[in-house]
Amino acid sequence: MSKINLTRRTALIGAAGAGLAVSACSQSPDVFQPVENGSFNHGVASGDPDQSSVMLWTALTNDGGGYRGVEVARDDAFTDIVFEQGGEIAYVTVQPLGTLKILATGLEPGASYFYRFRLNDEYSPVGITRTLPEGALDQYRIGVFSCSNFPAGHFNVYREAAENGDLDLVVHLGDYFYEYGAGQYATGNSEAMNRVPAPVHEIISHADYVERHAQYKSDPDLQALHAAAPWILSWDDHETANDAWRDGAENHDESEGAWADRREAALRAWYDWQPVREPDGDLRQRRGHFEIGDLATLCLLESRLIARDEQVGVDTFPLASDADETDPANLEAVAAWKRDVIGDEGRTLLGRDQIDDIQAACGASKAAGKPWRILANQVIMSRVDFPNFATEMPGWLRWWATRNSEFARNFIMSTRFGVPFGLDMWDGYPAERERLYAALRAVDADIITITGDVHSFWANDLRDSDGTRVGTELVAASVTSPSPFSSFKAPGVDYGKLMVEANDDVGHCNMEDHGYIRLTLTRDAADAEFIKVSDILTRDYRAGIESQWRVRPAVNGEVPAVERVG
Repeated sequence: MSKINLTRRTALIGAAGAGLAVSACSQSPDVFQPVENGSFNHGVASGDPDQSSVMLWTALTNDGGGYRGVEVARDDAFTDIVFEQGGEIAYVTVQPLGTLKILATGLEPGASYFYRFRLNDEYSPVGITRTLPEGALDQYRIGVFSCSNFPAGHFNVYREAAENGDLDLVVHLGDYFYEYGAGQYATGNSEAMNRVPAPVHEIISHADYVERHAQYKSDPDLQALHAAAPWILSWDDHETANDAWRDGAENHDESEGAWADRREAALRAWYDWQPVREPDGDLRQRRGHFEIGDLATLCLLESRLIARDEQVGVDTFPLASDADETDPANLEAVAAWKRDVIGDEGRTLLGRDQIDDIQAACGASKAAGKPWRILANQVIMSRVDFPNFATEMPGWLRWWATRNSEFARNFIMSTRFGVPFGLDMWDGYPAERERLYAALRAVDADIITITGDVHSFWANDLRDSDGTRVGTELVAASVTSPSPFSSFKAPGVDYGKLMVEANDDVGHCNMEDHGYIRLTLTRDAADAEFIKVSDILTRDYRAGIESQWRVRPAVNGEVPAVERVG
């Protein structure tokens, strides 16, 4: 079946033929128009597809009761309805905003469908969804997204993907929203853009998280991409709180209540406001795998709330800022810190059970002859050290960065010793990374890791501690969140280039642009286009290809390096 393009006018006005109130009517055939006044102000969404079913979602406002339901059809006029459910359906959550989640079943594999919700005589905007294919498959296209911060900018990246991505599936790797309040992280331009976070304070309670979800779902560009294709979502840390781990988070303290209470409130709101299936019991169990015909197995990782040990703090670095980098004793002290503190064999990120599940899924995928195993992963897996900023950063910039900050001075001087780029990333859990690699090698499974979190584009090789290549990592830039060195921009300083020069496993790093990855799978290659937008501070933007990358399947156990093709 040919790919259906949601941006066509006929996909948006499916209610017209039924003689009932039409809730979405595009003024242009190429622009998705959300409902601004009515009962469906938060759009529609679909997610977690398998070969015969998909979860459908909406929220209802101005609901006085009566008939609530959903229709799924093969055609945009809804004359060939294949699934319908309705009546006095209960909300997933209740007032002030009731959300509906309905699992559409009995669908055909690899088929596209139109769907719409109904409240009495009012219809929602029309969405398009697609079940996962089974059997022989020539091509499949995935959009990879991460780090969408509402007050930081307009969601032009979502708009671009909705209108021009031609995606079979969207994978969002986390930081779908941020917990901060006005005046905190990345909110400096929010008033000028009319994107002040709601509520205005940092979100802590269940009601707070619901209000923040509702604000994000009111965005027309996010609504457009949700309506354009089914989504598979994971969370990272900001869906709960910054740098979350098993028993806490950097952005949580006792004055905000018990961590377990905040975590459960956040997860309850997340499940209610996303088109996802729910686990039995423990809400933290958001993991598993999806089969994409005979092309790929997609494994969804949970790396925050179940098994992650607390991050090693930079304050554990063993040397003073003025330490001599040529002194053997100092070099040994840093080596011991990396080996015994960061590299402690007992430190976990995924946990043994999850690694075993990944091994089983990837082993079965390999045995079935599928060319691709994709890990939907939150934080950078490749080994990455900071450049030596004491020599690579211009002297005037070092002075400016450190003039009022002892912390900045200590950090810059510590990079002389090869400090890992992110202790919140897999580099903060190297023993766990080796366990994962060993599990994959045991079943002869090479991987592509798609990664978010770091607000920049990367193309990396994945190598184990012996230097053997086990796969490729493709890292998506953020939708809006600021790049890592956005506060230290300077003429002539290309931080991405410095990262490439400092790390053998990093083939590409762009710390300037916002965008997403369009990953096209065939049997012979996985082609990744890094799509960028020119601006996020206004709704006017241009889009283009930042770079193009090709991954080839392993041959006789040898994993090729990722190659740039454009």
